Amino acid sequence: MSSAPSRFVPPPDEPVFRLSVEQYHSMINAGILSDDDPVELLEGVLVFKLPKNPPHETALGKCQDELPAAIPRGWIVRLQAPVTLGDSEPEPDVAIVRGTRDDYRERHPAPADIALLIEIADTTLDRDRGIKLRAYARAGIAQYCIIDLVGRRAEFYREPQPEADDPQYAAPVILQAQDEMSFDIGDGTVRIALSNLLP
Repeated sequence: MSSAPSRFVPPPDEPVFRLSVEQYHSMINAGILSDDDPVELLEGVLVFKLPKNPPHETALGKCQDELPAAIPRGWIVRLQAPVTLGDSEPEPDVAIVRGTRDDYRERHPAPADIALLIEIADTTLDRDRGIKLRAYARAGIAQYCIIDLVGRRAEFYREPQPEADDPQYAAPVILQAQDEMSFDIGDGTVRIALSNLLP
């Protein structure tokens, strides 16, 4: 069983060999990586997933409680499960995807399946605004939300710019705790009070 290092070691200044998603899958299938390894593939690099604290778990549980009842039939909520992008296979805290659970027995959701990705941030805010935002924008994920537990607010991103040298989204809409979050799904719009998702 693998274990995380006792402290975070940043990548070296030397060039990094980047894995393809196919190579990453081969490592998992060969048993080189397992469910016990706390990593995800971001922009071709294996990145440690950071430990979750109680506020994060509370917010995740609230998303699990609130979102399934708010979304229309034909969509499901997945928690901390992989999505397959062009050069990444992140595990967003929440993914709202088209179809049923059985649709993903043999593959993970791809960008065309995804209505919304949510990251719940406390210690991970820089990562969620940085490498994860770039990966999601590069893949053309239409809607991305960061729930900022420290600031008790959310950043809602639309209009990805995947062709840019540094893929980004148009300026985010900043939502305060008392605001309503809305997102497009299928032919409709879902609205939910942000306070219902905050610990």
